[in-house]
Amino acid sequence: MSCEEMIIREPDDCPREFCGVFGIFGDRKAAEKTYLGLYALQHRGQESTGIAATDGREISLHRGMGLVWSVFQNPDIMPRLGGTSAIGHNRYSTTGSSDLMNAQPILIRSRGSQIAAAHNGNLVNSSELRNILEEKGAIFQTTSDSEIILHLIARSKRASIEEKIEDSLSHLVGAYCFVFLTPSKLIAARDPHGFRPLCIGKTGDAFVVASESCACDIIGADYVRSIEPGEIVVIDEGGFSSRFLPPKDPKSFCVFEYIYFSRPDSIIFGEKVDKVRRLLGRKLAEEAPCEADIVIAIPDSANTAALGYSQASGIHFEIGLIRNHYVGRTFIAPHQKERDLDVRVKFNPVTGVLKGKRVIVVEDSIVRGTTLKQLIRLIRSAGASEVHVRVSSPPITFPCFYGIDISSRGELIAASHSVEETCRYIEADSLAYLSVEGMLSVVPRGDLQCTACFTGNYPTKVPENFSKEIFAADGGKKQEKKHNELY
Repeated sequence: MSCEEMIIREPDDCPREFCGVFGIFGDRKAAEKTYLGLYALQHRGQESTGIAATDGREISLHRGMGLVWSVFQNPDIMPRLGGTSAIGHNRYSTTGSSDLMNAQPILIRSRGSQIAAAHNGNLVNSSELRNILEEKGAIFQTTSDSEIILHLIARSKRASIEEKIEDSLSHLVGAYCFVFLTPSKLIAARDPHGFRPLCIGKTGDAFVVASESCACDIIGADYVRSIEPGEIVVIDEGGFSSRFLPPKDPKSFCVFEYIYFSRPDSIIFGEKVDKVRRLLGRKLAEEAPCEADIVIAIPDSANTAALGYSQASGIHFEIGLIRNHYVGRTFIAPHQKERDLDVRVKFNPVTGVLKGKRVIVVEDSIVRGTTLKQLIRLIRSAGASEVHVRVSSPPITFPCFYGIDISSRGELIAASHSVEETCRYIEADSLAYLSVEGMLSVVPRGDLQCTACFTGNYPTKVPENFSKEIFAADGGKKQEKKHNELY
């Protein structure tokens, strides 16, 4: 038996998470509250985590591989992260290997000053920028695209740190939300397309920035608003101020944040996730009705959409699958004999609910279909007479270059198989997806949502070979010349 066969991995029918960022300025327990914020954002990244904190003079840093609680379980760590300002990061690698050297925040010292950075997103012109910087003598310590921004900041000839950051961000193409920490400032930025969510909160006199509002909730901070696309927020002893990068169209909010990534109790892009997922489920019931006895969800991300489907269809919602929440991202099976053991470790069917029933299974998305196939077999083994799958998003047919870990069409079952073929493969009695039009009709500001993974309509130019590199609208030639002239 190979090592690969012995490792039980996270179910792969949904896209992988990317990263979560958090920052707080003006609180005597900044590091402790950053820890809590990262704990609330654990779903956005489980490979590594870290906190950078400052007392106004020096920035201290602690990073490690693993979950938040495990990296910070040593009681000696937090006292070393004293101060009133801090930033934190949970990582799932979309670029760069899963290794401690790629853990964030990244801390550097340049021209006598310290700056730490944490990043959520994917810089799609990272290879171009990295090559240019290396030709100019830059030495990279990581394989992550996030380090590029710090090299650009260090080379910028602008005067203030705000201006250096603004100058550096202007060279980036792709999805990013950054939080930066200096000994005297916290600076947050969201890309001009607005791919990833980033919000502002407030607790007492302290300001908070976070990927999702659930990170504000856990520390008792009030949600204030979403940071706007292209907005750079500067927080220091003088208060709160904003500046803006030149606007870029189209605005492209990642619709998968509503479908799958964000916690249902969060507010992202100015709207409650739970509300949107229920609407997606209701629309799915309208577009894809089915005669059945019960509706169940693939827990946990499809729970809310399944409730919406149940409410709109009038078919009773039941808990048909129980998920084991005590299984981590990877589980080592010393004696794996069955290929579906990974599913059985994660899920167990409720036989009393499923036996003899016609079951509608609501899932939020299908990437490869392999895990869903095993789950359907599991549901049938519990005695379900029929299994009908309904998906609260359209078929994923194109790769994502903006932070979701889908790098090729070969990974996507819907890119090469019809709905009928996919239905036969997963061994369901029927299969239906939500339409793109139906999805956009219920998602807030549907005209501003990025649907590239469903439609292939990318907001930035994509090479024909679908590599991870995306150049600017001019094909990258003018952009490369611009970089060479500057640096």
